[in-house]
Amino acid sequence: MRLVSGYVAFARRHARFLAFGCLLTFVSSAGQTHFIGIFGPEIRQSFQLTHTQWGGIYLIGTLSSALVLPWSGQLIDRVDLRRYVAAVVVGLALACATISLAPTVLALTFAIFLLRQFGQGLTSHAAITSMARYMTGDRGKAIAIASMGFSLGEAVLPFLAVIAIAAAGWRPSYLLTALCVISLLAIILWLLRGQSERHAAHISAMQREDERTLVSKSRREMLSEGRFYLILPAVLTPSYVLTALFFHHLTLAEGKGWSGLWVTSNYWVYALCTVMTSLIAGPLIDRFTAARVVPFYLAPLIAALLLLVPAKDPLWVIPYMVLIGINTGIYFTAISALWAELYGVRYLGAIKSLAGSLGVFASAMGPVTIGAMLDQGFGIEDVSLAFAVLCTLTTLLLIAGLRRYRR
Repeated sequence: MRLVSGYVAFARRHARFLAFGCLLTFVSSAGQTHFIGIFGPEIRQSFQLTHTQWGGIYLIGTLSSALVLPWSGQLIDRVDLRRYVAAVVVGLALACATISLAPTVLALTFAIFLLRQFGQGLTSHAAITSMARYMTGDRGKAIAIASMGFSLGEAVLPFLAVIAIAAAGWRPSYLLTALCVISLLAIILWLLRGQSERHAAHISAMQREDERTLVSKSRREMLSEGRFYLILPAVLTPSYVLTALFFHHLTLAEGKGWSGLWVTSNYWVYALCTVMTSLIAGPLIDRFTAARVVPFYLAPLIAALLLLVPAKDPLWVIPYMVLIGINTGIYFTAISALWAELYGVRYLGAIKSLAGSLGVFASAMGPVTIGAMLDQGFGIEDVSLAFAVLCTLTTLLLIAGLRRYRR
């Protein structure tokens, strides 16, 4: 009850700003893998692509986005948040329209770049960076609430996309998505009312903090520290593994003899577990720090991957969704808070955009890795086992890096 009452009181004090973060993360779904992946089979058929070719297009578009993100992401440190968010949402709507009209493979690749840049990259970056920057005392709870938009999108939109594609085709479905995104812009900007006062209070608080101690480090200083390179692999692993899995969930279903609709209709389980875990992790982070919460956060993902190896019955989809939801809930909440703890908030946009860029790079490699393995005759069980080993190794590096931080 104390957990619930704490969230209720916090949400009442900052209702509009928290709703802004939640809606923005929900909108980012238009460029996230869990949404794009639903269109994959239809896109492959439309352009006559193999698994490897489609994964390669996704790789090129996503890597291009990763190269641009350190520049476009750091602009949030210098540009008024309202203007930044408006540009990002308009860009995402244009990206949805572009893929719906793409006539060639080249145009398709450009559309994927736009979707990954404005959807996975900047929309989610703007939402979570804003929570971490302006909600300093309750950073964990703010990120947890804003991250609920991710989960809502994962729970609802893939299922709706399957229905829309069956009824109207993949191109009209993405064009409708563009119209929905742009229609939400006015609401998003309305929720940002009071931003001038909020930012002025943030600047004043940061100046007082700097008078006591220099807590913020630049991106250059971060890159000069050895602990960053120990922590980074574990930070990137969920982007690599989960993007690959969501991108190929329909392929996974086919390989297991399961219904694709059954797999996507259980995304709500994943989303619910993500939300519940985020809400629990938020207060824990505020009380104990993110550095003490994250060391074993990949354990549920390892368990989910190992579960897929022997799984035959379709009911195993449910515990699989539960486990990856727990992992994602901790990831959404703790990792963004971790950067703020380690390096402060003055240059948080630049630092998060670099980490986000590397995460986009990792997410680009995941689908093409599975695609290549499948084309070479490996089964989904082989892929799952290899990913479980990877998660275990990066966890050991993470523990070493965080021990170095505490010392």
